[in-house]
Amino acid sequence: MNKDLKRRPSLLATLLSSLTAFLASCTSTPAPTPPLAALGVKPGPATAPEATATSGATSPLSYRRDAASHLYKLNSARIFKGMLPPQLYAIGVLQVEVDGQGQVSSTHWMRAPSHAPEVIAEIERTVRQAAPYPAPVRLGRVTYTDTWLWHSSGRFQLDTLTEGQL
Repeated sequence: MNKDLKRRPSLLATLLSSLTAFLASCTSTPAPTPPLAALGVKPGPATAPEATATSGATSPLSYRRDAASHLYKLNSARIFKGMLPPQLYAIGVLQVEVDGQGQVSSTHWMRAPSHAPEVIAEIERTVRQAAPYPAPVRLGRVTYTDTWLWHSSGRFQLDTLTEGQL
């Protein structure tokens, strides 16, 4: 019996190290996401921005719709058509400051999709290349916030104009 007691701690240590090794092997890292070009998605706006249009918005919320429509118009080939699937690759909430001429003054991530740095960079590039935005003539300058719903195909919808989710 004394022999069994001496073996138990080593048996317990062996079991615990085996369990630890097993659990460590169960962790997974997400598969790397292919670059947007490999998915057949051209970065940046599809067409060059036009001369500055004006927005009659009287609040950041109403300006958000004008900005979203502007982004959709310039990126029509990159918009996910129809209802989005239940799981998206990335969701980000971006605050954009637009000056009186429709130029982007600054951007600020309120919720960045940190697991997808390539999406962060592409959204920022898309927002900046879409300038000039409709000039917020009644607001002078405006800071609006929108949520980017990013599909793994590289296509997206903005929460303001989303067609919903399955």
